[in-house]
Amino acid sequence: MSVDLLVLMYMVSLLAALSVVVVYSEQRRKRFEPTPSEDHIFRCTGCAFVYTDDSDVDRSRCPHCGKTNEMFNF
Repeated sequence: MSVDLLVLMYMVSLLAALSVVVVYSEQRRKRFEPTPSEDHIFRCTGCAFVYTDDSDVDRSRCPHCGKTNEMFNF
């Protein structure tokens, strides 16, 4: 075997190992990363309680004091 072939095999094996590590870590990150919620965030104007409700409602009733609130935008 020539030196050029040995160096090429060494570099290809290192790149393959690095590729496997990158693919594995990306799959692991996607598996354990929390999924974004589709719920809307509400903040009660009466008692200042922050809560979420379904994405199909624009106004929601506070579970603590019962006051109807608009969606809260950051």
